[in-house]
Amino acid sequence: MLYEDPGEFQTALAQHCKRDRPMLFKKKSDKKTYDKENQRPVIKASICNGEQVAGFQDIHTGAFEEVMLIRGNDDLQKFMNTYGIEGKIEKIY
Repeated sequence: MLYEDPGEFQTALAQHCKRDRPMLFKKKSDKKTYDKENQRPVIKASICNGEQVAGFQDIHTGAFEEVMLIRGNDDLQKFMNTYGIEGKIEKIY
């Protein structure tokens, strides 16, 4: 359909966008969770090269689940904010 008046096109577009239909893509949630009863947040640091990885350690088995590489304080803050972690995080080697 061709519109001679630009205002008609804008009105039709606005009506089209207001339709009740499911969204194709949903916004990802910024906050994530972890099993606070069975896991604890830790930073695993390499004694060889100093690389640091943030993740969660199972308090029963000691198994470590990697979540993200920590390149600096900004990455650490992002990890803590994403999972709602407050306070100091223990380092393991």
